Amino acid sequence: MKNTALIDSDFIEDSTHFKTLVSALKTGFSSNDYLVPMRHHHDFPNPESELDSTLLLMPAWNPGQHAGVKIATVSPENGKYNLPAIHGTYLYLDAVTGKLKAILEAKSLTVKRTAAASALASSFLSRENSESLLMIGTGALSTNLIEAHASVRPIKRVYVYGRDFNKAKAICEQFTTATFTVEPVKTIEEKISEVDIISSATLSPTPLVFGKYLKPGQHVDLVGAYKKDTREADDEAILKSSVYIDTYQGGLKESGDILIPLTTGILKKEQIQADLFELCGNLKTGRKNDTEITLFKSVGHALEDLLAATYYVNKYTESKS
Repeated sequence: MKNTALIDSDFIEDSTHFKTLVSALKTGFSSNDYLVPMRHHHDFPNPESELDSTLLLMPAWNPGQHAGVKIATVSPENGKYNLPAIHGTYLYLDAVTGKLKAILEAKSLTVKRTAAASALASSFLSRENSESLLMIGTGALSTNLIEAHASVRPIKRVYVYGRDFNKAKAICEQFTTATFTVEPVKTIEEKISEVDIISSATLSPTPLVFGKYLKPGQHVDLVGAYKKDTREADDEAILKSSVYIDTYQGGLKESGDILIPLTTGILKKEQIQADLFELCGNLKTGRKNDTEITLFKSVGHALEDLLAATYYVNKYTESKS
């Protein structure tokens, strides 16, 4: 472990500049230098909560340079223990020698790279003049998604919805010095039809974003619903939208938001417009006009972890020089 950097959540939080992190992800997704196998996704019984927990193993390589693997667990009922749902560690390696170069706190790494990926997608899919955002969810991702979206679009107004109104208020109180206003709302319906961007990051097993409320020109960002039988948007939302995903590798298999409509025939694979590799590589285009409703589904990808880990390891090295 000698000479292995230990990068904690405080360093990750203090070193994040979303505009540059989004740019780092864009560069990585436009490259052909990375190898990313399908991640291991293992559900296992959790008798204490009567709801399965999940173990995720996510490796990636940039041959001859860097490699890494994230080990993470997701336990949806951790709130009852006053603990976050996600715990994890990222091991950052020299791809030539295999030497362990850094250990990063993976929960912070994950929320930052996830938010950056959503903002990256938004830079292709939301209208350039998008000024308002509805944030559905009050977990660790919510503040990061707000900041990330605001780094790529001129956001002026943000509304936050959570099952617990007090948690929504607490999120808003973290943005007292922001250049945009942030206020809690008691229902999704009161703002969903008004905003330019809808971002949802919840563990809800059933839809919260209903197509009947969507209006022309909106962008929908779905980050939660990480299991095959859970979803955050209903069939009508899928039918009304041009659908994009982070990667075909995981996006078609891991979340009910895409898998359920594919299984029932509501959505066909060939109707999916593009993934981040195609968008960043200029192989396919994003938003086509100002009236199109775009929908982006993210399930996470090991490339995002490796790119973000490299970003923070470089920051850490700079801080020590």
